[in-house]
Amino acid sequence: MPTYAETQADPDILRAFNAAVVEEFRANRGRVGGPFADSNVVLLTMTGAKSGLRRQTPLEYFTVDGRMLILGTRGGAPQNPAWVHNLRANPAGHVEIGTSSYNVVAREITGKERDVLYARIAELCPRVAGYPKPDRVIPLFELHRT
Repeated sequence: MPTYAETQADPDILRAFNAAVVEEFRANRGRVGGPFADSNVVLLTMTGAKSGLRRQTPLEYFTVDGRMLILGTRGGAPQNPAWVHNLRANPAGHVEIGTSSYNVVAREITGKERDVLYARIAELCPRVAGYPKPDRVIPLFELHRT
């Protein structure tokens, strides 16, 4: 399996990595190993902002006060992951969690609400607190079931 740095340096490696995670997720009823081991994983399908094509990405999600939250950390990289741009342009999506799937709409959380929820996520997952601090605000989205 490629390292995180390798997936960020080469889009083809990232696509292959994501495809392998999706395959493992589906073969194991939503459980995966590698960097997602012991994480809550969601497969998020959304519409590409530029292409209009359906895009799917595996993401770690966090549950805070019954809310499903995802972070655009990109491991603390200086730029947002592509899926952030896609969700901002087209907030409707579809998720797979374990063996369940349903439609969602994403809402970006900003300001004080975002800061409070980000701190709660960092408490739940110390790895998040340890990410490098990029020169950007890490986007935070809530996925609402529709």
